Amino acid sequence: MRNIVLFGPPGAGKGTQSEKLIEKYGLTHLSTGDLFRKHLGEGTELGTLAKKYMDEGHLVPDQVVISMVEDKISNSKHCEGFIFDGFPRTTAQAEALDRMLKNHGIAISGMIALDVPQEILKERIKERGKTSNRADDQNEEKINTRIKVYLDETLPVANYYEEQGKFKKINGVGEIDEIFKEISVTIDSY
Repeated sequence: MRNIVLFGPPGAGKGTQSEKLIEKYGLTHLSTGDLFRKHLGEGTELGTLAKKYMDEGHLVPDQVVISMVEDKISNSKHCEGFIFDGFPRTTAQAEALDRMLKNHGIAISGMIALDVPQEILKERIKERGKTSNRADDQNEEKINTRIKVYLDETLPVANYYEEQGKFKKINGVGEIDEIFKEISVTIDSY
């Protein structure tokens, strides 16, 4: 079973690459963004709580995210593996994920980080904002906050996986298919 953490800042291309990886490897997509939208759409208590933080451009508290992820894992018993997209976002979440996966008899195979310069991230997010209907994709201040939160709070997660020998950085700028080929080579090595 391959369990991949696809990592990178907002606008790095995680969603685009996840779709291609799911198709190629038969992985179950586990995106906190999708989980948030599901819970928001269903009006759950977790969804309402998550919305408050997302609208401000801040990270959703760990316990809320972990509860959503645990639910998804528990309801995906017969899969080829998971691709974690946008999770874990903190070292505490990474540690909690490892404990949770261990309880299910599985582990993270590796983290693949998409590396993209900040100016390109901002351009991509603004472009995505034209069609995404996400308030945090359309506001310059919120975009800057999201990138700053990533740099300050999320980037240390890479060190957590690097210490385990599970980290690989990939250039996230270029042709989508070329980036995908490089990701696939890494995944094939697991």
